[in-house]
Amino acid sequence: MAITSNGKGSAAGSAPRCIALVGPFGSGKTSLLEALLARTDKVARQGSVANGNTVGDASPEARAHGMSVELNIADAEFLGDRFVFVDCPGSVEFLSEMDGALSGVDLAVVVAEDDERKVPALQLILKALEARAIPRVLFLNKIDKSTRRVRDVLSLLQPASAVPLVLRQIPIWEDGLATGFIDLALERAHVYHEKEESTQIDMSDADLAREHEARFTMLEHLADHDDDLMEALLEDIAPNRDQVFADLVNEMQDGLICPVFFGSAEHGNGVSRLLKALRHEVPGVDLLSRRVLGTTSRAMLQVVKTLHTQHGGKQSIARVLEGVVSDGDTLFLNGDTEIKVSGLFSVFGQQANKIATAGKGDLVGLGRLDDVQTGDLLSFENGKIESLQVLERRNPVLATAISAKQRKDEVRLSAALAKLVEEDRSLIVSQNQTTAETLLAGQGEMHLRVAQERLAGKYGLDIAANTPHVPYAETIRSGTKVRGRHKKQSGGHGQFGDVVIEISPLPRGEGVQFSDTITGGVVPKQYIPSVRDGVLDALGQGPLGFPVVDVSVCLTDGSYHSVDSSDQAFKMAGILAIREGLPECKPVLLEPIHKVVIACPSDATARVNAIVSARRGQLLGFDARPEWNGWDEVQALMPEAEIGDLIIELRSATAGVASYTAEFDHMAELSGKAAEIALQRFGRQAA
Repeated sequence: MAITSNGKGSAAGSAPRCIALVGPFGSGKTSLLEALLARTDKVARQGSVANGNTVGDASPEARAHGMSVELNIADAEFLGDRFVFVDCPGSVEFLSEMDGALSGVDLAVVVAEDDERKVPALQLILKALEARAIPRVLFLNKIDKSTRRVRDVLSLLQPASAVPLVLRQIPIWEDGLATGFIDLALERAHVYHEKEESTQIDMSDADLAREHEARFTMLEHLADHDDDLMEALLEDIAPNRDQVFADLVNEMQDGLICPVFFGSAEHGNGVSRLLKALRHEVPGVDLLSRRVLGTTSRAMLQVVKTLHTQHGGKQSIARVLEGVVSDGDTLFLNGDTEIKVSGLFSVFGQQANKIATAGKGDLVGLGRLDDVQTGDLLSFENGKIESLQVLERRNPVLATAISAKQRKDEVRLSAALAKLVEEDRSLIVSQNQTTAETLLAGQGEMHLRVAQERLAGKYGLDIAANTPHVPYAETIRSGTKVRGRHKKQSGGHGQFGDVVIEISPLPRGEGVQFSDTITGGVVPKQYIPSVRDGVLDALGQGPLGFPVVDVSVCLTDGSYHSVDSSDQAFKMAGILAIREGLPECKPVLLEPIHKVVIACPSDATARVNAIVSARRGQLLGFDARPEWNGWDEVQALMPEAEIGDLIIELRSATAGVASYTAEFDHMAELSGKAAEIALQRFGRQAA
């Protein structure tokens, strides 16, 4: 997405590399982006998150909360090479933004820090990169604030990575502060300068000894995948420097190691060294194309993000994998649906500038492609596309019932919600038919808060958000036989319907059954469906105020009038019979029970078990989470009423990383204090 001086994009010349900045919340990704832009002279002065003057995090919601809540995109040029940086939110509640971005990047810079509390969050991010086979380097940020040796920090972080974290540098210490670094590949020492490029210095004897030891450790990791290097180390032969660099690049690109650099984004330290590594070691867009399409080489674009701008309409942010795209071009969605580009844009922070063309490797905004969604492939030729990538949706963990405060805004709210869901794949809008509520579900409390702020700020909607109702039901414990008679005379034809029904309980989960044993035509055959309709209507709200389930109703007797009987009269008779009979059948409240699987770090499992038990959950056990070192999965049966805000407590107990899935299992009787609370809030008494 680099823009040439003529404003036409980068169709000519070398393709820009696209790099994602990822890492746990608060690790300094946006500060690193700002430092990279300042070091490449893309911005005149490095801004800071605290001062609210960074290129990234410029949306009202990001500024208000002091955190990334969406992708930040910016391009830069360094020593003739072009880069597009995509700063991804680090909060677990906004990781869906990262999911989309990863489908279009060549490499990820994982920003981490010396904080053991953030190791589980780091593991979440590294797992996503490993699953997508995305090459990665780790930038250990805030080295100026670290209280441990770098090797000790690596030991702390290593459990989060499935491949070795390999130091590419060691710090030069002076009075407990990192004043520079020694490059283990180049065997050179540099001293830091505030927000300027470092300068080379001579190594002291002590630093030289440290460098030899650390370099040998780095070479040992490389030798695990290079027999020639292993032989050289065993024979105490100094390896060829070009061979070392080739191993570092190849093993990183193959996902066998994760090289580690360090610095301080806030002070601009270590940024030039990182840029030089990116310049020489980041794979080109061709590797990404093979990850997405295998051996297919057809020209196409990968959509990584969808935006709805206030003045420009819908934009699809896409990476050009091959070819050149121009404003007005005809493309094919997933190989078959013809679409036309209506506007082509470069994106830099919150700015979108119109351009004429974009070439291989560029990340651009495509205007008004209404049918295009995040994760789609766009091609220049008609024909089916088989992508090796599948962009899955994250399971929602928290929901709110949302509505417009003014009736006239209901249509606008529906349209705005549709746009929010297009922009953010981890938001889900659904209609609960039982409770007649519109539910907005997402990844956590902050996630839903930001969505509501966008509805208010971006779309000017005055909305109400409430705790969703629990879809309670009721059933009966005993049966009865009851007559329902509807008789009304109001001049002319009257109304007459008379039925006798038997009500009896059914086993749990059987629903509602209606039958009849009418003989002799005491209830004419044509009126029996009307009786059934009346029964079902009345069962929609029982004596306690909830739908009645697991009930059998049998029509056994009745009478009719040759003139006054009608479908409506017999429907009313059925309703009256149910309303009179159900209170005699010992009605009881039912609540939905879900099977819940909670993923959490192993050191928090005991706390999670206690949370489940305190919420009336029945623990079914826990086991190691498959393929997740240091994580467990806790299984339990929990009432839906207790699951509503469960994620808030789970996240509090797990440094913000726990998640869960829940699916309906069965309905269970509810009595005692919990039943009283439910009836007071949602039952007929409340009404």
